[in-house]
Amino acid sequence: MSWVVLVLSGVLEAVWATALDKSQGFSRFWPSAIFVTALVASMAGLAFAMRELPLGTSYAVWVGIGATLTVIYAMATGAESVSLLKILFLAMIVGGVIGLKSLH
Repeated sequence: MSWVVLVLSGVLEAVWATALDKSQGFSRFWPSAIFVTALVASMAGLAFAMRELPLGTSYAVWVGIGATLTVIYAMATGAESVSLLKILFLAMIVGGVIGLKSLH
């Protein structure tokens, strides 16, 4: 259960990071509201997962999922360029997350 919550919390990290950008410095209400809601839920999920999982592993998986999904979203929407090297490095992050999961 902790791994499922951790993965969902990582997804929410990508949501709040994207909403933070779209809030334009908290000047837009709905993106700001989404940011706060996703941030609280993401942190709560991380805290829940850390009850059973080690700190370092939990944090690395959470950040890895959030960062990877944030970049993928930005590339998919055209906000960020796509390159073969960028995709390779994202795959390396995903591989690291899978490796950490398999070691636990």
